[in-house]
Amino acid sequence: MPPRSIARNPHRELGCGRELFCYPFAMNGTMFLVLGLSYLLGSIPFGLLLTRASGKGDIRSIGSGNIGATNVLRTGSKGLAAATLILDAAKGALAVWLAQQFWPVFELHAAAGALIGHLYPLWLRFRGGKGVATLLGILIPLLPIAALVYAVVWIGLLLVVRISSVAGMAAAASAPVTAGVIGDDGRFPLLLGLALLVIWKHRDNVRRLFAGEEPRVGRAKG
Repeated sequence: MPPRSIARNPHRELGCGRELFCYPFAMNGTMFLVLGLSYLLGSIPFGLLLTRASGKGDIRSIGSGNIGATNVLRTGSKGLAAATLILDAAKGALAVWLAQQFWPVFELHAAAGALIGHLYPLWLRFRGGKGVATLLGILIPLLPIAALVYAVVWIGLLLVVRISSVAGMAAAASAPVTAGVIGDDGRFPLLLGLALLVIWKHRDNVRRLFAGEEPRVGRAKG
């Protein structure tokens, strides 16, 4: 039978054990290059660009003010919302895929850079999206089984409870849980950190949930 987890561990490929920051000094330049490129990819604000290009105005002045697909949906355009979701996921997937092709040891750095770029883009004064779609994109090349679980949890809860924030936070939490279940100790710490970042970006949603004020998908925000 195959081993419980056959995923590569980038740290072990460098001759490290379980040390999280064990990297030869000579590789620091490449590491920062990967982080920088991934950050730039992740920081492209597709929701803002698409709504402006379509004449919908500045998405940051609509609904929750977020640049993600859920808020784009509040413009009344399902097409723009779908395009935002796909492009936000695609930039995360592309960042990790490029690292896997050219700098495979630094695929985890690419994943972190892409999500941080989306959450905290320099161009928008570090006020970005909440990362649900981008994290899904990151998982597609990084850990496909986790991406599948993530999508099922996200879509399933969205259909059942119709509260975008609940579905998104639960989906994000599923990523490290999946890594832990399959024994992927190389990716578990990173996925835990990324999931916590996504949940942290939903802190206002959590407050509204407890206050009973969180809007459901398809309703205008009160």
